[in-house]
Amino acid sequence: MKKKVCMLGSFAVGKTSLIRRFVHSIFSDKYLTTIGVKIDKKTVTIKDRSLDLMLWDIHGEDEFNQVRPSYFHGASGYFLVVDGTRSDTLDTAFTLHERVQETVGQIPCLLIFNKSDLIEEWEIDKSVIEDLSAQEWDILVTSAKTGSDVERAFLRLARKMLNE
Repeated sequence: MKKKVCMLGSFAVGKTSLIRRFVHSIFSDKYLTTIGVKIDKKTVTIKDRSLDLMLWDIHGEDEFNQVRPSYFHGASGYFLVVDGTRSDTLDTAFTLHERVQETVGQIPCLLIFNKSDLIEEWEIDKSVIEDLSAQEWDILVTSAKTGSDVERAFLRLARKMLNE
């Protein structure tokens, strides 16, 4: 079984780094802008079921470059990736969330607050995350650099897509 997963968020929030950590167990401090879409694949096992995750690493959104809604078609789930050190990336995530819902409807989503290794530099307060969690957002705090909760995030979304 194959499932398309979109990685969405502002530029430089760590979408590519999260995928590289999950798929290849590597991290690089070098920032390379994603142009368009890069697709990776990783097979996971959920309750004895093999699932191919087709991971669409979509370019970051900013004021000059919007993500095309056509990228969302066929998606079974998506990540909204936020950089904890840049509060404006949360607003971009909410905008992308609305656009996904308008394009493909309600599909499983996980809100990722990335860069937990830089927690002392965060602009996003813990209370914001707690409030969002109380509003029933499915949230994880990750670090692509250290690998903290990266695999857990991908497996959690996989289980949600399979209704497990």
